[in-house]
Amino acid sequence: MPKDFSRTRRVGEQIQRELAVLIQQEIKDPRLGMVTVSAVDVSRDLSVAKVFVTVFDEEHDMAQTLEVLEHAAGFLRHCLGKSMTLRIVPVLKFIYDESVSKGNRLSSLIDAAVDSDRDKHRDQSDRD
Repeated sequence: MPKDFSRTRRVGEQIQRELAVLIQQEIKDPRLGMVTVSAVDVSRDLSVAKVFVTVFDEEHDMAQTLEVLEHAAGFLRHCLGKSMTLRIVPVLKFIYDESVSKGNRLSSLIDAAVDSDRDKHRDQSDRD
């Protein structure tokens, strides 16, 4: 019977918490926008961690943000090694998480459809 809460998942969640603080407090690059770490997926052997990030500032370019994070990956990995008790600290791979932007886009489309439908019903009731 598999565990409900595997070691890789626990390690991923701890890395997510630690990286969120480290990125906010330790990286002082002005090209970096307001970054949130939405998820961390750790390989079974704990050698690689895919870090999914989202930028909330529209003015910051996502490609440039990923470049800054990739450049700081060694430093962040070093800091993780100090704060976590792991024999091997995973290599960090930063990936843009599109789910938030897609969710915002869908939400705005739904709002527009509801407003359009409301306007149609008003026009029909005004004619009657």
